[in-house]
Amino acid sequence: MALSCMRCPTGAAAVPARSAAAPQLVPAAAVSFARYGFGKSSSAAAAASGFWRIHAVAPQGVKSSMDADEKNPVTPSNSPKAENGSPSEIVLDEFDDLTALSDSTNDDSTVSITVVGASGDLAKKKIFPALFALYYEDCLPKACHFTIFGYARSKMTDAELRNMVSKTLTCRIDKRENCSEKMEEFLKRCFYHSGQYDSEEHFIDLDKKLKQHEGCRVSNRLFYLSIPPNIFLDVVKCASKSASSVNGWTRVIVEKPFGRDSESSAALTRGLKQYLVEDQIFRIDHYLGKELVENLSVLRFSNLVFEPLWSRQYIRNVQIIFSEDFGTEGRGGYFDSYGIIRDIMQNHLLQILALFAMETPISLEAEDIRNEKVKVLRSMKPLQLEDVVIGQYKSHTKGGTTYPGYTDDKTVPKDSVTPTFAAAALFINNARWDGVPFLMKAGKALHTRRTEIRVQFRHVPGNLYKGSFGTDLDRATNELVIRVQPDEAIYLKINNKIPGLGMRLDRSNLNLHYAARYSKEIPDAYERLLLDAIEGERRLFIRSDELDAAWSLFTPLLKEFEDKRIAPELYPYGSRGPVGAHYLAAKYNVRWGDLSAEHYKA
Repeated sequence: MALSCMRCPTGAAAVPARSAAAPQLVPAAAVSFARYGFGKSSSAAAAASGFWRIHAVAPQGVKSSMDADEKNPVTPSNSPKAENGSPSEIVLDEFDDLTALSDSTNDDSTVSITVVGASGDLAKKKIFPALFALYYEDCLPKACHFTIFGYARSKMTDAELRNMVSKTLTCRIDKRENCSEKMEEFLKRCFYHSGQYDSEEHFIDLDKKLKQHEGCRVSNRLFYLSIPPNIFLDVVKCASKSASSVNGWTRVIVEKPFGRDSESSAALTRGLKQYLVEDQIFRIDHYLGKELVENLSVLRFSNLVFEPLWSRQYIRNVQIIFSEDFGTEGRGGYFDSYGIIRDIMQNHLLQILALFAMETPISLEAEDIRNEKVKVLRSMKPLQLEDVVIGQYKSHTKGGTTYPGYTDDKTVPKDSVTPTFAAAALFINNARWDGVPFLMKAGKALHTRRTEIRVQFRHVPGNLYKGSFGTDLDRATNELVIRVQPDEAIYLKINNKIPGLGMRLDRSNLNLHYAARYSKEIPDAYERLLLDAIEGERRLFIRSDELDAAWSLFTPLLKEFEDKRIAPELYPYGSRGPVGAHYLAAKYNVRWGDLSAEHYKA
């Protein structure tokens, strides 16, 4: 479903979605208000922003929020006055009319988005198209000033950047009015600055360009680090010293991988926190922005039929499955240094597991949700080698076409033992999930491309109709399937009687197929996450203690694999993966749900 303009100030109702019910200004309620500043003046905007976010206004002794560290943190004022030399009372009456708020702030603040690594594939294929989609949906309002800067080492003019970006922009399938006109308007706000990633001088030049566009407005700056992790700290250091905002907020989006293990991840976090406070760091995992992943909590907590069943008493096992039908295709150099466990399991799939298994949070505020996710991760039983199967795809000929093996990729060492497939059985040691296997599976070059969550419920005790299913009780098991991608859907497998005089049972699906139910296009995950970062909404971003808990689970296992140099089981390109994965599931009396006949009918 396309992004609703209810989240955007220029929408018909002009009501920020996350603040509609908040009668007064409190930190939790102010998220949407702060998107483009507060009040009727620049100083009021800065004051209100500082009231609810610790890095919005620089206190005495700290040049800007990005210069703060753990010893010298930026803290919010207890007074409703700004501490930047321009005292200004925050009058709550100013926020009574949200439409007026939207209109009054348009000239007071600006958002500058700098895409660092603008010439790379991620920026071209995902970030710029997502920003344009937000603009197209009026979530980057025309009246409110915003600028997008590309920053990279490549020499490029503004016109060349615009030409490069224009090739990847598309308009909504369900809403194509004024497409070319909107593209032109968007591209006019895109600029480019060439510089080295470790040069403070070049970031000073960037700062000058940003200030030219920001004018006298309150400047809010978002840096998106679309670069390799080995240069994260260089960029953050230079940006903090030379290009951070002095009167608004400064935030940094960091792309995975967040290290290779607990030690390197902790070192990266320490490095970032030399220049940023935790609230400024937005660790992005794009899977958390996917529509069906975000729908997990809605499905569970807003439907009485599901929440009472969400425990060991009724759920037999949970399967989280990721499969791609293609290999590394010449880009194995990067993948070989990480492998499928680091690339997919430790982040995407583990985050889904935490969201699925968490207890009911106190509220929908970011910290409350992330607190519950951390509790799940810390409750997990340490992973054992015997509960993990790894594999690597090999060359295979099918239909006259030969598909290359992983080590046939010229960028991969011939003796590589890096897994391209992994399956694991995980357990949560708490009262709700004790004894329930959470089976994860992720792989490349498999028979299909799909990501889904499959919840298999327990058998019906004393089932009156078990004779109709023979000895295979699994055929009678209810199963809830949440298909994250592609062709998004939620369906529940139930048993029912086939019409007729006899007593014949059938297994059918109660199906919510998104394409059939909703006419609007589902937004890309990057659109939602970029908008959340601009709003300051952290619910779908990863906190440092979440990251620590995730790496604590997988680091000992990865170290054991690498120290012993355990060879992965080979499986043919385009197959269903290594046989060992089936034995692992059978060990816990489970069948992989994605390999059943019903899987292909859904």
